[in-house]
Amino acid sequence: MQIQTIAKFVDQPIILNKLQQKMPRVLIGTGAAFGLYDTFKPSRKENRFRQGIKNAIIISSTVTASLVGARGLAIGGKKIIKGLMEYTPVDKLLQKQTEAVNHFISNKKPLDDNLLSILNKSKTTYLSCKDIETLSTKLPADDKREALFKVILPDKENLNSGEIFGEIKRLSLLGAVPVLGGIAGGLAADAVTGTGSKRKTADKIKEGFYQYFANIFLCNVGAGAALYCAEQLSKAKIIKPLQPVQKLCTILAGITATGIVGGSYIANYLSKKIINPLFGQKTDQKLYDERKPELTDIALHADDIATAGVLSGFKWIEPALPLMYFVSGYRAGIGYRNVNKDPE
Repeated sequence: MQIQTIAKFVDQPIILNKLQQKMPRVLIGTGAAFGLYDTFKPSRKENRFRQGIKNAIIISSTVTASLVGARGLAIGGKKIIKGLMEYTPVDKLLQKQTEAVNHFISNKKPLDDNLLSILNKSKTTYLSCKDIETLSTKLPADDKREALFKVILPDKENLNSGEIFGEIKRLSLLGAVPVLGGIAGGLAADAVTGTGSKRKTADKIKEGFYQYFANIFLCNVGAGAALYCAEQLSKAKIIKPLQPVQKLCTILAGITATGIVGGSYIANYLSKKIINPLFGQKTDQKLYDERKPELTDIALHADDIATAGVLSGFKWIEPALPLMYFVSGYRAGIGYRNVNKDPE
């Protein structure tokens, strides 16, 4: 079986729709499971009841923000906030596929029973890899087949640098929303439990800066800059146009250069020069006195790999992004500091 067949399978509109439908339940379930673990873990020395309340507020706020950012908000059937992730109800997708199949069949007679069966199957559900391979090999490659495949088996999007920067803006907003939700939830949790302080408020804002700049925004900027450079080199005939896998590698290189290498430095510098003076804190300490990079931060860059996949045209990765950004939101909500941090 060809890799292209598998790629077409996972990028089917119905498959993407199913992944998007599962995302809220996975996100809520993961948040709840993590909250219970963090509250009752054996190493916890603080008051578990108070910690449980704080976790419930922070996780609920972060999850809610993630879902609203991704799917939007509708009240009484009226859309109040537009989501940042494209979502089409499954009935509309099936209606569109049915129209495309009917149009193709009416202009492509006769077709054998097996092909008709596969085409009719796409009116009600997704196609298997075997179905896709059959259609790809047995249907004549012409304009009619191309029009049909654009609807039921679309190719990966081949975004240029201009479109990439548009996607970067969208994905950066998608990452900012759970971070803001986490900070809001953390402040609310401190207020409810009476554990707030000026320093803890500053820590939440600084960790929000760290998560957004180091783990989200600058990585996205690096991805776009790397692809733009590659595109200009291609236009100058210095290199050949990038294929999807080459594009993915180029984007990952840009992410590494700006986010993973420089992101923590820039985030800590901004915290020291901007946030510390606002809260009356010292600005003369060393850059990494409060927050130094750690192995967990490197692991968090899994969301950047997912982002690189989305920018490279692999749309099936996108539904997982809210779950990955949730971790950044939670860490902002607890004001995570790994050097000289206050006990909860």
